Amino acid sequence: MAWSTVAGHDYDRSVKLPLLDGHSLAYRAFYALPVENFSTTTGQPTNAVYGFTSMLINALRDEEPTHLAVVFDVSRTTFRTEQFPEYKANRSSTPDAFKGQVSLIEEVLEALRIRVIAVDGFEADDVIATLAVQASKADIDVAIITGDRDAFQLVDDHVTVLYPKKGVSDLARMTPAAVEEKYGLSPQQYPDFAALRGDPSDNLPGIPGVGEKTATKWIQQFGSFGALVDNVDQVKGKVGDALRANLSQVMTNRQLTELVRDVPLEVGPLDLQRQDWDRESVHEVFDALQFRVLRERLQQTIDTSDPESDVVEVAVERLTPGTVATWIENHTSVACGLAVSGTWGSGAGRLSALGIASDDGATAAFDWDEISDADHQALFAWWSDESRPKMLHDANGPMLAMAALGASLRGVACDTQLAAYLVRPDQRDYELADLAVRWLQRDISGVGGDGQLTLGAEADEDRAQQLGVQARTIVDLAAALSNELGEYGGEKLLHEVEIPLTAILVETERVGIGVDQEHLDGLRTWFASEVKTAAEAAYGVIGKEVNLGSPKQLQVVLFDELNMPKTKRTKTGFTTDADALTWLYSQTNHQFLAHLLRHRDVMKLLVTVEGLQRSVADDGRIHTTLMQTVAATGRLSSTEPNLQNIPVRTEEGRRIRSAFAVGEGYESLMTADYSQVEMRLMAHLSNDSGLIDSFISGEDLHTTVASRVFGVDADAVTAEMRSRIKAMSYGLAYGLSAFGLSQQLDITPEEARALMDEYFERFGGVRDYLSSVVDDARLTGYTETILGRRRFLPDLTSDNRQRRQMAERMALNAPIQGSAADIVKLAMLGVDRRLRDEQLTSRLLLQVHDELLFEIAPGEREQVETLVREEMGGAYSLQVPLDVSVGVGRTWEEAAH
Repeated sequence: MAWSTVAGHDYDRSVKLPLLDGHSLAYRAFYALPVENFSTTTGQPTNAVYGFTSMLINALRDEEPTHLAVVFDVSRTTFRTEQFPEYKANRSSTPDAFKGQVSLIEEVLEALRIRVIAVDGFEADDVIATLAVQASKADIDVAIITGDRDAFQLVDDHVTVLYPKKGVSDLARMTPAAVEEKYGLSPQQYPDFAALRGDPSDNLPGIPGVGEKTATKWIQQFGSFGALVDNVDQVKGKVGDALRANLSQVMTNRQLTELVRDVPLEVGPLDLQRQDWDRESVHEVFDALQFRVLRERLQQTIDTSDPESDVVEVAVERLTPGTVATWIENHTSVACGLAVSGTWGSGAGRLSALGIASDDGATAAFDWDEISDADHQALFAWWSDESRPKMLHDANGPMLAMAALGASLRGVACDTQLAAYLVRPDQRDYELADLAVRWLQRDISGVGGDGQLTLGAEADEDRAQQLGVQARTIVDLAAALSNELGEYGGEKLLHEVEIPLTAILVETERVGIGVDQEHLDGLRTWFASEVKTAAEAAYGVIGKEVNLGSPKQLQVVLFDELNMPKTKRTKTGFTTDADALTWLYSQTNHQFLAHLLRHRDVMKLLVTVEGLQRSVADDGRIHTTLMQTVAATGRLSSTEPNLQNIPVRTEEGRRIRSAFAVGEGYESLMTADYSQVEMRLMAHLSNDSGLIDSFISGEDLHTTVASRVFGVDADAVTAEMRSRIKAMSYGLAYGLSAFGLSQQLDITPEEARALMDEYFERFGGVRDYLSSVVDDARLTGYTETILGRRRFLPDLTSDNRQRRQMAERMALNAPIQGSAADIVKLAMLGVDRRLRDEQLTSRLLLQVHDELLFEIAPGEREQVETLVREEMGGAYSLQVPLDVSVGVGRTWEEAAH
């Protein structure tokens, strides 16, 4: 190993130092990735952050740095603007979607403990140049990652520039040979070339009639810019005249393109040593940004052996056939963690192996197919014994697999995935290994945790160890999470709502919902025909065929050939998304747009139908999965397929609902849903007497409210008045702004604000409540539902205006939407209990937000309707009644009401 000394530091000659140009790469990412594809569910654009972070992860992977820094500009005012006021003066103002993203990048860097440097009065290039020169002199290898070609002048045997050629992942590695191959000049000659060429991006004028080839020829001929100036009279022709006429500007260019290499810095290259990343902060930042894929890439790239994390060692007993029953008898009278490996989904499951960790310290694992029948029976007895507590991570899958064996799981004391969700509802992932690091500072990264392990013949002992470690981690994690939940009473929500609900959701997934496959086949044929008809009609208007799904081809048709008004500009041209096309049609009434919009509508319906057809299982039913840990507000989410997203607002969409039909042995489907539950919660939470009276009176809420807001009798309320009040009432519950309301109602923001002011004048309690929700959450850092479900909103105190406003809208929305979710869950638990207590055969099939769907057994309709109305209506006591509507029919659509 070769060692050297520089500035008093001894260092390994294998030091590698990447230097990233922060603003340059952030802007590169912003324009490379379409902002409409990169934003959080709260509306925060993240394309620049995503692209920058992706480049950073690539640098960590490819460069394997020992030292690292990211350099940012402080402002546009530098010594260059003082010398040449026009420098970069042509640059437009920062795009709104970019604003705030640099501060988010800085949060990422802070969490990763990567040094950030910025020096007032200098550009990032100058700081990078200073560090690179210092490093090169000390024989330290530097990789400058930047989108600014001025950095090419720094390239030497120790300094390489990584320049993005395309997007954010394709980087050109500019060595001295690469610079010479591309420009025919050495890196030292590059600023001479740049001065002659000019730089439109920096507002540095070039020489009229002189391009890159001529600039290169002059530098090659004279050797340097200085020599060219000394011999300027020798340059012949019109280009020589142009050079002499613009010599003053070119000399200014040359001064400005030369990077400063002696910026006064408080740090040197060896002070930029990589630090261990802050796992908790990284998770928090990536959760907020919703960077699931990048988190996985980061974890694969960075050494996961955090020195602050313990590598767990567990003595796992490998159980053989005939020994499981004895182990169960000896160790499961106390709480046990259960790690289950297998496959599950679409209403079915299969066990392959299990790990069990007892509170008495014993840990064991075994292969399901290898143990004896007596062992199986002992496990069935333990699983079904409610008095013996079990702890699992994501119990849904294991419960499906157990149910497939005819077994049931009772006595679940903790589901660590659900517990973590209640503690951190805004996370996007709740993997066991990830949670172990966060709460236990324990590294089980080699363990997995996705439920898909199997105990193969080649690695039985190793995989048994994995399952044992998982089970032991579940026990310890349950204790840590229970402590945190206990601090604010969240354990009641876990044990009385979420865990009991899991058993109901598993059963709905197993049962599935019946489908009329012939009806689906007919719909597919119909929608395919409508897609073709709409496409041909669109082609007929413009006189040619184009790909109606291609934004590029549509841009040519709409904006070049039809000369339509321009929509919002994106990196790939003017947008042709659904909102833009709808706006264009409202402006032009052009028939091509009418057919194009029709084509998109029926194409979506066709895709929906085809997805449903692929989802029909062998039993002729669709088995969706209702997930508890996706929506931060507490709402359930349907997936594979998403049955909560079946269209209902159009006649054609409702035809799809008609494909969901009653199954064999049952007589009908029944729907039951809450009427205006969010507004009833608004009345309850705001304690507004006017709103409460409107519900108690039993009159139409929106008509009653409209009459009060507009000061007219109820019978004088027009359809437009009612529509406006309805839109605003629900909008207020979801944090809608005056601008958002104006867009929704197609009125001016001033008119929307006046409407809101009139509303608040009549319903002051609502105004005071909405104001207090945000103020209280800003003080405490969270909002709460009627059951105490918390949503943490740290951005309420952010100095980033965009993020703060988004958090405020979430604070307005979370208590109402979350409380509605709480009430529906309580109703599901109550209905399930009554169905079992009254020994009815009818069953719950699906939950869609405020609606429950049942399959009714012959002769049970009246009894089920009575208990459903009672349990849903009495799920929670509000100051206003919970109104429940019920409908019955052969199909889901016929049962609508």
